[in-house]
Amino acid sequence: MGFRFHRSLKIVPGLRLNLSKTGISASVGERGMTVNVRGDRLRETASLPGTGLSYQTSQRMRGGRWILAGVVALGLAAAWLLR
Repeated sequence: MGFRFHRSLKIVPGLRLNLSKTGISASVGERGMTVNVRGDRLRETASLPGTGLSYQTSQRMRGGRWILAGVVALGLAAAWLLR
């Protein structure tokens, strides 16, 4: 068993920047419905909060790293404007 690292930073309501030992991702959404972008992957998760039930899909995107960079840049710009 190895060490794990994960940190989630709330940029603005509904947008999170996730940092881990293996990379960076961005999550958009609230409890019950979330879209996560990491590299060339898009993961959508729908859940019924409090039940433990969820459904998740994952797909590859073209130009995914640029999409992740765009989501992060948009979040940082929004955070700067709302300060």
